[in-house]
Amino acid sequence: MNAFLKSCTALTVALTFSGQAIAQVKELGKGEGELNIVAWPGYIERGETDKNYDWVTAFEKETGCKVNVKTANTSDEMVSLMNEGGFDLVTASGDASLRLVAGKRVQPINTDLIKSWKTVDDRLKDAPWFTVDKVHYGVPYQWGPNILMYNTDVFKEAPKSWNVVFEEMKLPDGKSNKGRVQAYDGPIHIADAANYLMFHKPELGIKDPYELNEDQYKAALELLRTQRTLVGRYWHDAAIQVDDFQNEGVVASGSWPYQVNTLVAAKKPVASTVPEEGVTGWADTTMMEADAAHPNCAYMWLEHSLSPKVQGDVSSWFGSLPVVPAACKGNELLGGEGCKTNGYDNFEKIKFWKTPVSKCASQNDQCVPYYRWVSDYIGVIGGR
Repeated sequence: MNAFLKSCTALTVALTFSGQAIAQVKELGKGEGELNIVAWPGYIERGETDKNYDWVTAFEKETGCKVNVKTANTSDEMVSLMNEGGFDLVTASGDASLRLVAGKRVQPINTDLIKSWKTVDDRLKDAPWFTVDKVHYGVPYQWGPNILMYNTDVFKEAPKSWNVVFEEMKLPDGKSNKGRVQAYDGPIHIADAANYLMFHKPELGIKDPYELNEDQYKAALELLRTQRTLVGRYWHDAAIQVDDFQNEGVVASGSWPYQVNTLVAAKKPVASTVPEEGVTGWADTTMMEADAAHPNCAYMWLEHSLSPKVQGDVSSWFGSLPVVPAACKGNELLGGEGCKTNGYDNFEKIKFWKTPVSKCASQNDQCVPYYRWVSDYIGVIGGR
């Protein structure tokens, strides 16, 4: 907790970067035999869950780099792990990536050493959540929306609004939603509340759910306090959320496509939707630790991660979208319509995660910074 609070405070004080950073690696050498990655659950698979989904084994055989993975369930956990050290790469979302840059925990990437860089989606190549002063601090990996997952036995039709998880009500089965819904156990969930208020209370003047002035922020916290009376569990572990939908009577929650795919594959009565208010989302970047012990293996993985086969397989498994457009065609697991099904054309509709800072364009540099999101959301969950 203290580690990421400290990093949040540092980012708030100054999201400024002096001088032109230079990539540390000039040329590739022989692999060091090992590679340590911090990743979201389901992002690095070696066929242990399903033998069809394995993009690690062939890499290890080809490069001699043994891949070790530490899964993290929130962006704050990722930042904390990277602050502790000992990892080479991290699949950071937009609400963590600039914190890692500002904290000097990651290094610039020499894209000239990555042959497949030219194949990356132009919408992502210079994305502001990992590009600073035209310097790239990582390689795009996957992107996607935070969808509303629901039980199809309870909801015969997809819910039209996020109100089913924010406001107390009777659901279509005649029972209250109290104790039957979940919310994400991460401060960035405040943005979901802000996104809901953008639609239902336009008089608040919210233009960006990550850029909130004091009044807008207060309104978001009040909505979350209402939600607190409804939530049976705040989730951050994807596997536990899957179990809760199967065995604990949970019927609606914000979620990731990964959980939806897992439950659908298990033939459970689950589906997902994008409600009328729209969605937040994530665009994840593979970033290299500033003092990575295995830089050659890391660069080999960065190249490997951009292959159309890997990109398509990850997208099929996680329910996400590839950062290489070519992956949308000819992938046996993803299928011909996989990218369309997962929302490839919805890029402009997603409000991608980013770290809230005090100096913000939409509110005249008077926004509530992330360190307050962290402490206040802990208070909300604790009933304060």
